[in-house]
Amino acid sequence: MKVRLDTVDWKILRALQSDGRMTNVELARRAGISAPPCLRRVRALEQNGIIESYRTLLDEKQLGFDLTAFASVGLKNQTEAELVRFEDELRGWPIVREAWMVSGEIDFVLFCIADTLRSFQTFVIETLTAAENVESVRTSLTIRQSKAEPRVPIDAIEDEDRVVQLKATG
Repeated sequence: MKVRLDTVDWKILRALQSDGRMTNVELARRAGISAPPCLRRVRALEQNGIIESYRTLLDEKQLGFDLTAFASVGLKNQTEAELVRFEDELRGWPIVREAWMVSGEIDFVLFCIADTLRSFQTFVIETLTAAENVESVRTSLTIRQSKAEPRVPIDAIEDEDRVVQLKATG
């Protein structure tokens, strides 16, 4: 299914991506429309799956999670069944906060947050490298975050009146 997003929709998405807690009245003001149609548009964006969810970003350091790392994982076997099995397994690892299957010399990049270096090392040695199909693991501990932008680069969009293809839901 295709949906046309106009300039007002993009304003709504841009505002919500930067502050998902703003009131509908404030959102409508930023979008340049009144509150009732703004709420209808937001609900339509949600129903179409363009707005997937709302989250609160927490400061992990303030909560005692002092280590942020990336783990690059190579698998012994890349059959679809093995890839899916590994994905199912990594969903159960709390230290892994995000994961991407990638092309190239490695198969997965894992974004990890842990409270201490010791707990991360324990995870890597006892869980990650011990997983059945894992052939190699390379880790990179972060020094500092240099950029943190919302996920979608809406500000880079030049044509704000366009049709977008919605993914199939089901």
